[in-house]
Amino acid sequence: MRRATTAAPSHAEHDEESRGLRTEFPFRLPRGYVDERGTVHRDGVMRLATARDELVPLRDDRVRENSAYLSVVLISRVVTRIGTVDDIHPGVIEDLFASDLAFLQDFYRRVNAEGHTRAAVTCPSCREEFAVDLTGGRLGE
Repeated sequence: MRRATTAAPSHAEHDEESRGLRTEFPFRLPRGYVDERGTVHRDGVMRLATARDELVPLRDDRVRENSAYLSVVLISRVVTRIGTVDDIHPGVIEDLFASDLAFLQDFYRRVNAEGHTRAAVTCPSCREEFAVDLTGGRLGE
């Protein structure tokens, strides 16, 4: 009977183990959430999603009526803060600009599926490829 062997952890995996699992990721919205007083909030935090975060929205009547609403409910569960606003609910996510919602959907995918916040980009002038971290600022800043 052969015993299963496991490969030694990679350098990146070893570093993550020694620092502990990263569960929160800061971000900066491209436009920002505008609250009822007109204050713009751009910096926020998203936590890793749990299985419950992905299952609970499926029981939501708004999601059952309109499957596109799934991302609104899901994002509202994992974003813990936008600026000084820490009561994040679907209404807050509904009030985001479309570009900010698209940013958060992509950020969610990167954090939860790929385990990082980097994106591969190509310089339009010199065509050099490099990675940028999406956690803050806009390209060129």
